[in-house]
Amino acid sequence: MTNQILTIDDNEPTNHFSKACNTDGFAYDYLVFIGRFQPFHLGHKSVVDEALKLAKNVIVLIGSANLPRSTRNSFSFLQRKAMILGAFSEAEAGRIHCVALDDVLYNDTRWLQYVQQCVKTVTKDLGANIGLIGHSKDSSSYYLSLFPNWQSVGVPNFHNLSATPIREGFLLGADPLVDLVPESTASVMREFKQTAAYERLHKEAGFIDKYKKQWDNAPYPPTFMTVDAVVVQSGHILLVERRGMPGQGLWALPGGFVDPKETLFDACIRELREETRLKVPEAVLRGSRHSQHTFDDPYRSARGRTITQAFYFVLKNDPKGLPLVKGGDDALRAFWLPLAQLQADKIFEDHYAIICKMVGL
Repeated sequence: MTNQILTIDDNEPTNHFSKACNTDGFAYDYLVFIGRFQPFHLGHKSVVDEALKLAKNVIVLIGSANLPRSTRNSFSFLQRKAMILGAFSEAEAGRIHCVALDDVLYNDTRWLQYVQQCVKTVTKDLGANIGLIGHSKDSSSYYLSLFPNWQSVGVPNFHNLSATPIREGFLLGADPLVDLVPESTASVMREFKQTAAYERLHKEAGFIDKYKKQWDNAPYPPTFMTVDAVVVQSGHILLVERRGMPGQGLWALPGGFVDPKETLFDACIRELREETRLKVPEAVLRGSRHSQHTFDDPYRSARGRTITQAFYFVLKNDPKGLPLVKGGDDALRAFWLPLAQLQADKIFEDHYAIICKMVGL
């Protein structure tokens, strides 16, 4: 079944009831709106306003719900839920269902499964009268074509609003832009600004802003190349705790930038040994390489366009236990973590997704 697209144009009247309405006079029982809402602005609200006209219930899937706070994912699920529900009357808010949606980078099939599961928690039946509403602003909205059983409702971008400059300005110290966000969002942002969590992000945003300004005179925006080591032994993975910004205090894979005169694999071995002091001979490490993969999500790093090559090492089980490690260089500490104790909300950038992809979790 191919996707049917219902486009709503600003300048032309639209027959919202071109398909059979249900007994309540709505074209849909449920319309699904997927986004990160970092933060929820008037453009997002305009989509929900339209959805409330067309559907008896609106399901708002709030993405990136499993990630730690960062300059890209600054607001928690509960904060974003408060922004959304507070922007509507009590009656309207009663028809809006906010559901946390986890990220699954580099695995569309798993993400689609999560979306279906989230929707089903509200509808109880994926065969119900469900539609998907949104606008195709960029490649991040490609999901509108991934659900052939749900009719797509296309809406225009409200004044070309984007959450990114609103969030970035706020993290650099600006007050909430009340002409671009609902009062509920401004209220959450003002309250958040008084917290230690905001202060940490404020410092990190300043660090990233200064970092990017180093490249202001470059003829083209730079693309960085890094490497990461995924080292596993006996059901444990080797991680480091980041010493500095960005992501200070978060868990990460050992890795870093590639030097001008070294191969990717040599860079990975060097960074691994510098950051973990892993007590394994270099020859053994090189012989333990299992596989490698490139990770290039355009938004994977706040510092700019950064492509990483991850190398997966499988060390042989040893009755003497796990090799000794000690943090060094950019790592505050190095440690072995049981794979069962991996937590996405404690892990830097997309490293959780990299681990899942490489190890097959």
